[in-house]
Amino acid sequence: MKKKTKGIIFFLFVGGIMLTSGVAIGIPGILPEDSISVNTPTGTPLDNFPDVQRVQFCSSEDSAKSNHYVKEYKIPTPCTQPLAITSDPDGNLWFTQTNTGQIAKFDPITEQFTEYENPRWPQGARSMMWGIDYSPDDSLWFTEERTDGIWKFSIPDEQYTRTDFPKSADSLPQRLSIEGSQIIVNDFTGSKLSLLDIVQNTEGISFLNIPSPVENSFTAAFAVDSEKNIWYTNWVFQGGGVLAKINQEKISDMGTNENDLFDLIDIYTFPSDMNTPNGIAVGDDGKIWIVDTSSNFFFSFEPNTESFTKYITSTPQLSSYGNSSGLIKNPVSRPYWAAFDDNGKLVFNEQTANRIGIFDPTKDSLVEYMIPSNNPNWADCEGIENCGLVQVFDFTILDEKIWFTEWVENNIGVVDRSLPLYFDVVSDRQKLILKKGEQTQLNLLLIPNIADIPNLSITSSTTAPFSDLIISHDAPNVFQLTGDSPRTVVITISVSENAIPDIHKILLSAQTDDLTVSQFVTVIIEQ
Repeated sequence: MKKKTKGIIFFLFVGGIMLTSGVAIGIPGILPEDSISVNTPTGTPLDNFPDVQRVQFCSSEDSAKSNHYVKEYKIPTPCTQPLAITSDPDGNLWFTQTNTGQIAKFDPITEQFTEYENPRWPQGARSMMWGIDYSPDDSLWFTEERTDGIWKFSIPDEQYTRTDFPKSADSLPQRLSIEGSQIIVNDFTGSKLSLLDIVQNTEGISFLNIPSPVENSFTAAFAVDSEKNIWYTNWVFQGGGVLAKINQEKISDMGTNENDLFDLIDIYTFPSDMNTPNGIAVGDDGKIWIVDTSSNFFFSFEPNTESFTKYITSTPQLSSYGNSSGLIKNPVSRPYWAAFDDNGKLVFNEQTANRIGIFDPTKDSLVEYMIPSNNPNWADCEGIENCGLVQVFDFTILDEKIWFTEWVENNIGVVDRSLPLYFDVVSDRQKLILKKGEQTQLNLLLIPNIADIPNLSITSSTTAPFSDLIISHDAPNVFQLTGDSPRTVVITISVSENAIPDIHKILLSAQTDDLTVSQFVTVIIEQ
């Protein structure tokens, strides 16, 4: 239900964020103090970490890797820790380096890197740089949280300029987008959106702060729709939150009074199982899509009906989390940021599944590409080979390719979507209506697209809680898809006697080591 209330929407903190910048990461082991103090000089960014931490934060592999769909490139300078990434009209990739304070360029034609030294950067400083965007004046703007700075890099002049972010007591400028003559930045811990005017006057860059409708909340990413509405999320960790909307044109008409600006904000309360909604994107049909970083879930929001629909990623592959201890019972993929491509498909990075996901709202299907590199220091990988995470925290879409950064492997990588999928997955039933205690079956068709398909397996996941829905199939644990004819897998879906009436999504998947192709089925549980 939509409503506006100033000052009374308050959510208590329950638990906490693992890092103030919103990064959910693995926890390194306890290290002896004498090992932490050893720092062998190299004259490179490696020197910002003690020797014992360099494999964890700088790279566990000497070279980049590739699989059928993904190719990686090792950055020449070690331990730059690439983060935010974007492209320019010529097709060059530009990304921030959080361990050097620099901007770097990658030319995908020549496959050459160019790194631009930042003479204004303090020696040995590190800073998370979450947001970057290209400006039509041939410059790049990016955020930097160490000193709360907004930086501009002029490509023709190769010059850096810094501006103070309009900070509060505890600010963290995060995502950044250029919209016309304005730069929009979310202040993650400062609980606000800031609009900066790119056109500078004699007094410098002017700005406007949009207050948060939720007190003491995080303000995560934002997206702008065709009517110039800014959509963003305000939330408290494990304490709920709201989806907020404010119109850019009405802001300019209203002025800068905070109370007046608050009256322009429409808010929509999250469903109870949306906990850490970081990424957000707007589809061509006006639907809002939100990914939840503490779970496997992503959600759509229909503004006309003010209703949310919950979706789920496939279960992370064992290679991403390891589970050598046996303690991980419910691994999560942690979808982080989201964006639409030119074909209306939703793209998101799955931080703790080591994947890039692409959801097709028209077909209700999901394709997930596995990243070939993995750093074992960020997962439960003791004694397990080819295990771990590269911490893919950002991506950019360029035609049929999705470029991404690997924060702890010093790589950038690309998913090539022009290559045909190994196979397609199609269900012969898209919607099921079942009562408590009922059971039904459907046929899942696996349609081969190429020869020599790797071994695969069938998996499933569901948005239903507990054991309301039980899913099984008749396929072997691992099998081959051979020949030109589709293979049919019989899926059995059972509803518990104690199931709560509701509408759920079931994700039926066929999975190889480097690709997962899935189809959603809607299940309506009646009384």
